[in-house]
Amino acid sequence: MQERPKSKSPKSSSGTSGNAKNKGSKKPSFSKSGPSKDRRNDRPNRGSKNVTPVKGARDAARKEAKKAKELNPNLLIQRAQQVVEVEAKIETRFDEMNIHPAILGNLRNMGFVNPTEIQIKTYDQLVEGQNLIGIANTGTGKTGAFLIPIIQRLLKQENERFLSMVIVPTRELALQVYDEFKKLTQGMKFNAACFIGGTNIEKDLRVLKNPYDIVIATPGRLIDLKDRGGIKLIKFEVLILDEFDKMLDMGFVKDVRHIVDLMRHRKQTLLFSATKDPKQAQIIDEIVTDPLLVQVSSGQTSSANVDQDIIRVGANEDKFNLLLGMLRKEEFSKVIIFSELKHGATRLARKLNSCGIKSDCIHGDKTQNYRVNALDKFKTGEIKVLVATDVAARGIDVNDISHVINYQLPKDYETYIHRVGRTGRAGKTGVALTFVDEKIEE
Repeated sequence: MQERPKSKSPKSSSGTSGNAKNKGSKKPSFSKSGPSKDRRNDRPNRGSKNVTPVKGARDAARKEAKKAKELNPNLLIQRAQQVVEVEAKIETRFDEMNIHPAILGNLRNMGFVNPTEIQIKTYDQLVEGQNLIGIANTGTGKTGAFLIPIIQRLLKQENERFLSMVIVPTRELALQVYDEFKKLTQGMKFNAACFIGGTNIEKDLRVLKNPYDIVIATPGRLIDLKDRGGIKLIKFEVLILDEFDKMLDMGFVKDVRHIVDLMRHRKQTLLFSATKDPKQAQIIDEIVTDPLLVQVSSGQTSSANVDQDIIRVGANEDKFNLLLGMLRKEEFSKVIIFSELKHGATRLARKLNSCGIKSDCIHGDKTQNYRVNALDKFKTGEIKVLVATDVAARGIDVNDISHVINYQLPKDYETYIHRVGRTGRAGKTGVALTFVDEKIEE
């Protein structure tokens, strides 16, 4: 049994199944409104908010802080439950499931013996082609939950080829799904294509001329490729919308509806999310018909594996100095710090580097190559701290992150759940700390 890490931060307060007879998705006619103008960078069109001048940064930060008052900091205090080894919790093994030997071999090579709860509860139904809504916290194996059944079907139906589409909200998550598909299909003849913003679209168009079985894409780049005649969405049989809640929060509603409408002949639709937002119920009903609902977390609570606390910052205290003191402690070995604003993330990483804390940052203004390199440095331990905005952080899948630090209160509890999910993964215990300003200037 693992010992639970303790937060020694200053001023710390403790404190089912559905019947999917109709495998397709009969949908009402969506509005054919075109995609958002800011699509090439895979960011929704949010007007001038994306280009806040430095001069107005202080005012913007104050506005964000005032909005954040709506989130009760007391909700962010939670002691982690003791972790029991995964093998003791889950008796089922992958080799006891009806999975092709070629997939089992690759799972063993990847170090996976036991499926997660979401994988166990959805596998047979997804192989049979049922529609699905899956709710599970970050780090519970959602990617494998949809990729393993898809690959199983590809192996079973080699003479009846079908196309699958995976749509995700961020570039990092797209690359993660693409990488996992390649590992799971090692030695097989299946091909995947990954299309994200910030890369050469002409190269993407050339890739589309080659055979493929699955496409992983961000919404904006996918519609760009469709508009250029590079891809015909009507040919896809399976649609998977991963991190669906965040995709809608980021403003991709029109793009998602546009894509769904063009894939009207699909036979299977899967929606995966870490949270369940009642405000999204209508669009979910429009997209997926008679789904199997599998909920292995409430979708409304943060991970039980994570020790959560708040750091109160007095009116006369220097928040950065408090942060610096924490990061110099040995237990803060691999840390993600969340910043609300892009320029704030850049500035924070620079300040940390100047104080001897090896850091880098990722956000929407960084090039794709820069973001990939920064994430690689974080994974290998070349840097200790990765400062990130919410958009860029989706898809960070690193099992040994010791701490998540919210440098500002997130805008809502759903965002907090996703942030906290970066630590306490793969059965390990993590720590999440949130700075709370006790006095915010009006």
